[in-house]
Amino acid sequence: MPNKYNAARRHHIPKMKFRVKNWAEYDAALRRRGSLTLWVTPEVMDGGQAAHRTTPGGQSLYSDLAIETGMMLRLAFHLALRQTEGLMGSIFGLLDVSLSVPDHSTLSRRASKMTSFSKGCVLPEGPIHLLIDSTGLKVFGAGEWLQEKHGAKARRTWKKLHLAVDADTGMVMASTLTGNDVGDPSQVVPLLDPITATIASVTADGAYDGVPTYDAVAVHGDDIRVIVPPHVTAKLRDGAGHNPSQRDQHILSIAARGRLGWQKETNYGQRALVETAVGRYKAIIGPCLRARSSSGQQAEAAVGVAILNRLLDVGRPESVRRLNIAA
Repeated sequence: MPNKYNAARRHHIPKMKFRVKNWAEYDAALRRRGSLTLWVTPEVMDGGQAAHRTTPGGQSLYSDLAIETGMMLRLAFHLALRQTEGLMGSIFGLLDVSLSVPDHSTLSRRASKMTSFSKGCVLPEGPIHLLIDSTGLKVFGAGEWLQEKHGAKARRTWKKLHLAVDADTGMVMASTLTGNDVGDPSQVVPLLDPITATIASVTADGAYDGVPTYDAVAVHGDDIRVIVPPHVTAKLRDGAGHNPSQRDQHILSIAARGRLGWQKETNYGQRALVETAVGRYKAIIGPCLRARSSSGQQAEAAVGVAILNRLLDVGRPESVRRLNIAA
């Protein structure tokens, strides 16, 4: 958070410690995350072959589920396409099932043409509290060291991954991938539209401040609370004294209580959970996109989100803060 208590002397404050209450279950879940049966399920075995096509054209051999499973294995275990083909072939051989394996070119071509991927998240009970943020993913090109040392031409670029995370479960409810020149507020509508659950609140950082964000959220319900810190230079709109909007209420609250008081009142601190999801994506999937085409990058990011949700669904820690009681 940009504003923190005791900011001038926080280096003297010890780091908070937490204790995992369900360590036995969480430890088993961590081991299961490396199991191949987490990705190659009976559903994949039964639905690996494509359904018979009744329209004119060639017959596909592999279903979308088979292609999605191959892409999951590739990203989860950080494999190249050819190694992914070999891994799937060895799994089917060990299981003694008569399923053909899509070759590496088929995986790449079919994944880039798929329009939808399963998010792998279960809708929570009751209204959800959404946390929205974005992060950059590198695409390709020479790094800073090569550019400075050898004068290599800088062709590095990056894409922006936008996430909408449920604050209670940590599940990624929606995601989009855009160019680095796309503003964050423009992705509020694409993130909220596919969510069918009831939304209680939407929290984001100051980059989303503005009327477009509030209007986009209001389409999904007039009673949805929007928690976005207004800019330092934000002004009240005309007529705010009689009928203040949510943004006007935030401006008035900050003027009366200060930024720290407003953060505590609105529970703005839980926005850090979406940054945790971003860190989880980059640690498990990676900070780069391997695909070169735009459609392939879209598919890669969507499959990465599905992997995060499946790993989280296996088991998550229930941690509580450990208090340091002086003797």
